[in-house]
Amino acid sequence: MRRAAATTLSTVAGVVLLLSLKPHHTVPPRLAAAPRPATSPVPHTSQGSRTGTFSGDVIDTRYGPVQVAATLRQGRLTAVDVLQAPSDRGRDQAIAAYAVPRLTQEALGAQSADIDAVSGASYTSEGYIRSLQSALDKAGA
Repeated sequence: MRRAAATTLSTVAGVVLLLSLKPHHTVPPRLAAAPRPATSPVPHTSQGSRTGTFSGDVIDTRYGPVQVAATLRQGRLTAVDVLQAPSDRGRDQAIAAYAVPRLTQEALGAQSADIDAVSGASYTSEGYIRSLQSALDKAGA
């Protein structure tokens, strides 16, 4: 009887210890070493401001290409349309469906490409940010 109680107690203790461990997540080395693109806000002046839609560069990521188009009206960023996003696999589509609306909302709020990446969508975020910055550069922003 003592042996069964000791075995049960040690099993329960082992399970509790295993459940209390938290996984250690690290940033992939490629992202950690990659410099963040220089960004500048879209100008808010009406004189010389650009109006139109400007396509950003296609940015190749680990999971597929990302490209956005920025729409400016009198120098203000009014819309960001995703022209390409990783979509080869169901998981890629799910990540893009989750991340793209958040990235767009952040970009419109910041009026620039100086936004944070979406957790769990590092590669898509990096491609989005770099493509958006290139579109803003083409607009003369």
